[in-house]
Amino acid sequence: MANFNLALLLKQQKEFTFAQKISYVWQLSLPGIFAQISSIIMQYIDAAMVGRLGSNAPAAIGLVASSTWVLGGLTSAMCTGYTVQVAHAVGAGNKNLAKHILCSSIFIGLIFSLALALLGLAISFPLPLWLGASKELCGDASFYFLIFALSTPLYMLVYLMSGMLQCSGNMKVPGFMNVLMCILDVVFNALFIFGMNLGVKGAALGSAASALVTAVLIFYFTLYKSDYLNLRGFRDSNVFDLPLCKSAVRIAMPVAVEKVAFTGALVAVTKIIAPLGAVALASNSFAVTAESLCYMPGYGIGEAATTLTGQATGGKRKDLVRSFSWMTVLFGMIVMAVMGVIMYFICPAVFSLLTPIKEVQALSAKVLRAELFAEPLYGASIVCSGALRGMGDTLVPGIMNLFSVWIVRLSLSFLLISNLGLTGIWIAMAVELCFRGLIFLTRLLVMTRK
Repeated sequence: MANFNLALLLKQQKEFTFAQKISYVWQLSLPGIFAQISSIIMQYIDAAMVGRLGSNAPAAIGLVASSTWVLGGLTSAMCTGYTVQVAHAVGAGNKNLAKHILCSSIFIGLIFSLALALLGLAISFPLPLWLGASKELCGDASFYFLIFALSTPLYMLVYLMSGMLQCSGNMKVPGFMNVLMCILDVVFNALFIFGMNLGVKGAALGSAASALVTAVLIFYFTLYKSDYLNLRGFRDSNVFDLPLCKSAVRIAMPVAVEKVAFTGALVAVTKIIAPLGAVALASNSFAVTAESLCYMPGYGIGEAATTLTGQATGGKRKDLVRSFSWMTVLFGMIVMAVMGVIMYFICPAVFSLLTPIKEVQALSAKVLRAELFAEPLYGASIVCSGALRGMGDTLVPGIMNLFSVWIVRLSLSFLLISNLGLTGIWIAMAVELCFRGLIFLTRLLVMTRK
């Protein structure tokens, strides 16, 4: 497998040919791309199921979607604090340290995710009112967020085990598990939404059930079947390793602040959109879902970039850090540019599958097309962020993200919404994504010249 060849060559300080570098980028990116695309296809099916319930159901989910991203972002940031350290340990050839980091991350992750679940429980019912929702949306929105929040420990295990396997070089199993979780999500959603007639609550329960099954399977595989990380015969009496926790906090804190601020800005945007009504909220939700088919492959490539630059950093190979960084960034920009062009032409057909409401279809297509030209530079920001994360550089990228979203996007959104409505929000997003891509390319240039 690619991960062991890479780790071995790093340990032996072997020279890499251009063909080898391309091979590693391709082998690690492809499973992630397929996993993300399959995930989005299942989300399309998921959205189409909820869309059949009318405009209020997707509007209720769309209302709290950005708030669920806050919980997901915090969980993901915590996982990043440990997975980057595993990538460095693998690159340095220290298998026992990698296993020790895994044990510590599980212990801390469960405590952290349980705390988030309790926080979500506390705010679930007043949240829709804080976001300015109409009364007919509040009940469904509250229950959807509540069920998601209580499922946080399950999602944490999926994120953490996936990240650990990816940073050890195994992209295939996390990719397969991602696909499986999406398929299960559709099956359980069909059961709960239509079979048990639970509507929006059924969508949340279906996702939680799929996360439960996936968490059990990937947890078992990582701890007992992984070639590099399995804990068979490994004993660790110090799961609360203070220096390790401090390193995790140093890496994760900027990521957490970035994600909370980023998703917090999305919450603010949602609050701006809410007074426009259920059609605007539903259109925004569907447009976000459709756009994800363009950018989620970028996240698959970004995960590969984190693994490659992380292992190269651990192996003290600056030349490989530079090569892997720019190869993955260029690959990500090309893939997302192609996806953006395709989506521009097929989005009306996509929205006709997601919702039968013509007004929502038309508005969704209009706003999405206003943003799609930004996909290449959006891809640059995604993959640059992954590459920088592998190097352990999280503080400055976090600050850059904060400035880009809170200053550029929100300012433009406030300026444009009064005359252009929802379209103005998406134009502001496009401008901000281009700006973000440019500053991330600049940051990567600086870091790879050191």
